[in-house]
Formats: sequence, C-alpha cells, structure tokens
Amino acid sequence: MKPIEDLLAAGVAGRGVLVRSDLNVPLAGSRITDDGRIRASVPTIQLLARAGARVVVTAHLGRPKAGPDPALSLAPVATRLGELLGAPSRLVELSAGPPELADGEVALLENIRFDARETSKDDDKRAALAAELVSLVGSDGAFVSDGFGVVHRKQASVYDVARLLPAYAGTLVRDEVAVLRRLTDDAARPYVVVLGGSKVSDKLAVIEALLPSVDALLVGGGMCFTFLAAQGYSVGDSLLQPEQIPNCGQLLDSGRIVLPKDIVVADAFSAEAKTQTVAVDAIPDGWLGLDIGPATVSAFAGVLAEAKTVFWNGPMGVFELAPFAEGTRGVARAIVDSGSFSVVGGGDSAAAVRALELPEDGFSHISTGGGASLEYLEGKQLPGLAVLEH
Repeated sequence: MKPIEDLLAAGVAGRGVLVRSDLNVPLAGSRITDDGRIRASVPTIQLLARAGARVVVTAHLGRPKAGPDPALSLAPVATRLGELLGAPSRLVELSAGPPELADGEVALLENIRFDARETSKDDDKRAALAAELVSLVGSDGAFVSDGFGVVHRKQASVYDVARLLPAYAGTLVRDEVAVLRRLTDDAARPYVVVLGGSKVSDKLAVIEALLPSVDALLVGGGMCFTFLAAQGYSVGDSLLQPEQIPNCGQLLDSGRIVLPKDIVVADAFSAEAKTQTVAVDAIPDGWLGLDIGPATVSAFAGVLAEAKTVFWNGPMGVFELAPFAEGTRGVARAIVDSGSFSVVGGGDSAAAVRALELPEDGFSHISTGGGASLEYLEGKQLPGLAVLEH
C-alpha cells in the first residue's frame, strides 16, 4: 500500500482528493452519542487540508433501505466534523456535481448509501457510481482510503474508486493494518484473546482462526451460554444457539478456552429487573444471563495479568444497562492494568470503552473497524485493502 505521505510528497495543493472515511456513528435523533469514528477520521483530513488539497469526504450512515432517508443524513456529522477540524465542513449532494472548494477546504458528501449502486453486487453499477465520485475531484485527483471499518466491503466508494484514481492508505488505515499485522505475525506471549458479544455464529470463524495461535481465549457475553450448554449446563432463558453446541464442544477440546464461573442473571431483559449472581451450574429456569459475575472477572483478570498481548472484541454483558455493565468494566480495567500490548477490536467494545468512561489511552490501540478487524484476523482478503496493493 502506498501511504498518504507519498501523495503529500507529490503535492496536493489545488488538487481534488477523495477520502473514504468511516463516519458511521450512533445517533439519538440528530444527536451524535459517540463521535469516536469522527475524531479518528480527522488526522488524515487535516493533513490533506493543511497541504492545500480540496478534500471531498465520502462516508455512509446506517443502512438506508429505499433511497434517501432524512433520519440517516450526515448533516449532524458534517457539523461535528467541522467543529473538530476548526473549519466548516459543507454537506454536499452527489447530484450537484463537483463542489466549489478553495484550497484547504473540506466538503462531506451526503450518505453514499442513499445511492443503491454503492452496495450493488453488479460491477457495472458500482463502477458507474465510482466514475461519478471521481468526477467530483477531477482527472488529476487522488483517492485516500481511510475508512478501516469498511475495507472488508467491495463497494463503490471503497473498492471501485481505487481502481480509477491513484490510491493511497490514510493514516488510520495504515495504523490499523500495522497493529493487526503485529497480532498475526509478531504477537508477544502470552497472547490472550477476550471475546464477547451475542452469538457464537458471529465469532466462530475468528475463534477457529485464533485458537491455534493464542495461549488463552476468554469467552463472555451472550455467546458464552452456548459454550456452557456444550458442557452440559442448563442456561435458563439465556441466549442460546442450539445448532452451535456441537461446534462449541469441539472448540472446548483445545483446552485454551476459559469460560465464566458465575453469571449475573435477571428475570427480565430490563434495567429494573430482579437480579442475582449464580454459579454457571445454577442458572434458574426462566432467568436469563446478562453479564459475567465477579468471580469470573477475577478469574479473567488473573489470566490477563500474565498477558503480553491482548485482543478484545465484544462486551462481557449488556453494558448499556447499568446493572449488567460491571463485567465489561472489570475485564476492561484488567486489560489496562495488565500493561500488555492491548488492542480493542472496534464495534461494541470501542463503544463500551467510551460509554463506561474507561481511559482510552490505557489501551495500545482502539480499532474503528469491528467486522474488518475480525475478518483480517480470520485471514480473509479484504477488498478495500487488496485494491490498494495495485
């Protein structure tokens, strides 16, 4: 991959530069509840703007189903981006053609997924949209890929534009790849992986890929109940994927998977529900597990204290509800306290770090791409990265 420094060295003053960022942030109405991805996008955009480029940023928000949706407009994102850049970031429409920008100015294109061609499986349709995007920056323009959270997608603004313009990796993509290469090629041992989240099926491929190379894999979150069921435990009304029980049983044979010792259970999925902490072999019928318990946090912390490398993806419980946040908080603090080279694998894990007001600088790296990070660790080829190699 050619780094953005190569583009800067060639000179960008007065040139149009198309930047693909990941600005898919959570909204409550028009209020941004977590601006982490916007903040992560700023360094690359600032580098280009300060060098005099005329920057057009493309990004998506959510999954529009039938064309433009006012609820998924990037207008709030444009406002916040402008605040972080210290200069206005104008929201523009693709249909309006090339925006009139002075050197060093930034425009944000409205949600690229409002155009169905962005995610089309039809190569010609994506290519047509890519050509329109290229027209926004002109024939002497360049493309900078800086949305790591979307590089696992073969989409017009991620993949196809990189085939039409000189393409470079932005600082965020460059740094993400460097970190993940360290995990796959040069991880200091002991290497411990912490996985949570809802479903085993979502993480099965990464578990199978990582198990041979890790020293311990700690499992929490909703996915732990299918593993517990594979050990013969009753899990009450907890989340369960019966079809995955045989797979979980085979994975447990590795001897490297560490499961919870106790569970915080509730009589309903609610912050106001009755709760109790029980051993994993004593989950009552009709109750559901919503967090790991204190004994599990202590056991996991003991493993993490010895770790030299940690990769964490997925919360340990329903951290959005206060009674079920302590498992995630406790494990995250144990990762910070370990002093290891620690990587937070984006998605809900990154959101939890901020929502629980944990020290972001306590982790070595907080990824912006949950799905992309997992697919990279699975060994898959990511289209948005592969196209930068050409």
